[in-house]
Amino acid sequence: MPYPLDAAAVRTWCGLALEALGRERERIDAINVYPVADGDTGTNLYLTLESAARAVEAAFDGHASAGTAPALADAIGAMAHGALIGARGNSGTILAQLLRGMTQVLAVAPDAGPGSADALRRALRCAAAAAYEAVAHPVEGTVLSVATAAADAAERAVAETAETAEPAEVARAAHRGANDALQATPGQLAVLGRAGVVDAGGCGLVALLGALAAALSGEVSAAPVAIRADAPLPEAAGCGVPGREGPGADGCADPHAGGPAFEVIYLLEAGDAPVARLRARLDRLGDSLVVVGGDGLWHVHVHVDDAGAAVEAGIEAGRPYRIRITHFGGTTRAEEPALAARAVVTVVPGTGLAGLCAQAGATPVPVRPGEPPASGELVQAIRQARAREVMLLPNDPELRHTAAAAAEQARTEGVRVALIPTRSAVQGLAALAVHEPGRSFDEDMVAMTAAAGATRYAELAVAERQSWTMAGVCQAGDVLGLIDGDVAVIGPDLARTAMTVLDRMLSAGGEMVTLVLGADVPDSLAERLERHVREHHLAVDTVVYEGGEYAAPLLIGVE
Repeated sequence: MPYPLDAAAVRTWCGLALEALGRERERIDAINVYPVADGDTGTNLYLTLESAARAVEAAFDGHASAGTAPALADAIGAMAHGALIGARGNSGTILAQLLRGMTQVLAVAPDAGPGSADALRRALRCAAAAAYEAVAHPVEGTVLSVATAAADAAERAVAETAETAEPAEVARAAHRGANDALQATPGQLAVLGRAGVVDAGGCGLVALLGALAAALSGEVSAAPVAIRADAPLPEAAGCGVPGREGPGADGCADPHAGGPAFEVIYLLEAGDAPVARLRARLDRLGDSLVVVGGDGLWHVHVHVDDAGAAVEAGIEAGRPYRIRITHFGGTTRAEEPALAARAVVTVVPGTGLAGLCAQAGATPVPVRPGEPPASGELVQAIRQARAREVMLLPNDPELRHTAAAAAEQARTEGVRVALIPTRSAVQGLAALAVHEPGRSFDEDMVAMTAAAGATRYAELAVAERQSWTMAGVCQAGDVLGLIDGDVAVIGPDLARTAMTVLDRMLSAGGEMVTLVLGADVPDSLAERLERHVREHHLAVDTVVYEGGEYAAPLLIGVE
């Protein structure tokens, strides 16, 4: 029997969609040739929807605690917000905007009754329009075309049945329309036609709409997605071609050879006007630009050669966080990216260090203070590195168990992972500096571990309240110098405390000092510390890096 379009239906939709994308993830990954043939569209869609589903469950739990039931607006709003904050890749970002477009209509629609079918029709239309607006340069033959076709089919269904339409009928019509449009994508986009595959993002949307139809009709089917793109389809969507292993099986993929080297993604707290300027700036920097969201919270996705400039643009527009920078591994877009022999995945506390590590060829996992990455995020970063062997640098003693769990999971997926026991970002930089993919795996692991172990590390922080420490009692506002994780110095200001810390660390010897400055630290501090080292410690070199936002005021490494 058909079900009403209400909060329970949204919850069921999330569960069924997550199951469908989980089943089809690998096959959607395999046909991913546009805009970059990096084989992760299915995974990105799954992770985005997983975040959406968690948000919906949290909404239901919150209402249950209060003894109330969520309304349609609560559930669909939570789904859209969860997708926004958890969006992965180009496909996940567009999915988040599709859901946001639906929310703009359904959040003010009745839970059930004569208007709910028409509300779904209007929601699908709004979703398609919102997705087109979010993409800087829309391309036909992609998920955008599939979304438009779904909205067109929903329009026809409502028009044909007038006031008797049920939401389930509209959802089934949208699903069928999306199926048909998906099969037309190879004829609309040359790269898909040459590769003999349908659009991967569109394939994910068809799975999502199929789950919506099932949630509203009660007719759940676990039938696998058809893999023929050149034959009539059954009720499920087609996502591939016969006799092919995946994208580029005939040597064809995206025609844009020599494309940008990095994918940059971040959440951004900013107003509408700064975001409009950000769009224009990022559009000049790269391509595949998608900016979604609104009401002060945005999700930014772009492919660029200068990852640091993309992040800096976000800082100028507002407050970027959850920054992810992925290196495409030096492949061109005219070829399917082969697995690299060995890669480095490193956790970094700061936007500047993230850009620095990315430019060195590593896959950075940027983190904010107090928001350590989950093991799943590290596993995803290992997958994005696309290498048979990975050196994982946690750069924090508190992450050793999380990193170990991620390494174990990656090993079950066939990736050889070495967990380098780095306890600080400066130890990570030292390990990365000696990384040599041409060496054997074991030799590289030993060299990186030795370099990290030979680097003493320190961090300067500002005390937030009175507290007992290993160096005595500190007051709020005091500058704390932590050496190898323990408070060793309490000082009145950053410069004098840093000099004392440097003197203590160099008293045991050293040849190289690394300074990583936080975003709010003046450049004059680096000059002052360099001069201090030069005048008081002979034959010691100093190198300075900008840590950027979210880095500690000062990190020090002594090798």
